[in-house]
Amino acid sequence: MDVKAKVSELINAATICPEAKAAAEAYLAAYGTAKQAAAAAALIAELKEDVGSVDSAIAFGKSDMGKQILGDGADGFVKAAEASKAAGGKYCVCPACQAGGELLDHANEL
Repeated sequence: MDVKAKVSELINAATICPEAKAAAEAYLAAYGTAKQAAAAAALIAELKEDVGSVDSAIAFGKSDMGKQILGDGADGFVKAAEASKAAGGKYCVCPACQAGGELLDHANEL
């Protein structure tokens, strides 16, 4: 996996929270320096807090809050999450969780 590309993908995800974006940007700034390991640890810790499971995505999409936030896209979001789960997916289907989940799965490469 191209770690820098995946971190950049995370940074550019429309659904990323400010804290994860800051941690990802700090990681890229520290990449290749003596500070990389500490920045990687901080990014991993943030992703563990932020990346949702596919089950939480399904529940969110079906909730009143999810329907309010996702609007007309709520049903499609739930269907995508259910299809992902059926195919063995374990993370929320939003772009930030998909990129963040892949980074968590390859945390040893950071």
